[in-house]
Amino acid sequence: MAERNGRIKHLIGKNIADIVQLEIKNPKIGMVSVNEVEVYNDYSKAIVYVTFLGQKYPHQRLLELKKSEGFVRSKLAKRLDLYKAPQIEFVYDESFDRMDSLEKALQKEGDDLENAKKGDSDE
Repeated sequence: MAERNGRIKHLIGKNIADIVQLEIKNPKIGMVSVNEVEVYNDYSKAIVYVTFLGQKYPHQRLLELKKSEGFVRSKLAKRLDLYKAPQIEFVYDESFDRMDSLEKALQKEGDDLENAKKGDSDE
């Protein structure tokens, strides 16, 4: 039973990713990457974590994407031949932003350390 649930969740996630990336034609959204999809155990809701590739103002793009939640849900229901498709909720995945800022901070620390070593060797 658990294996079946896992397959169904994977199928829902894959189809949502395909719909978002290939069928939504709103230029205000731009290029979307679906990072993860969480589906409730009763399949009533799917939380879709997204990022916007090479785009500024991700939260404005998320608002545009949220307008298509019904479209994605209806396409998902048709693709999977479901009577009742899960409610879709798009959430901006900030993990890449946090990772980027962490990398920049580590790079700055490394540069500062390197400059301190150079300063000591000059004396």
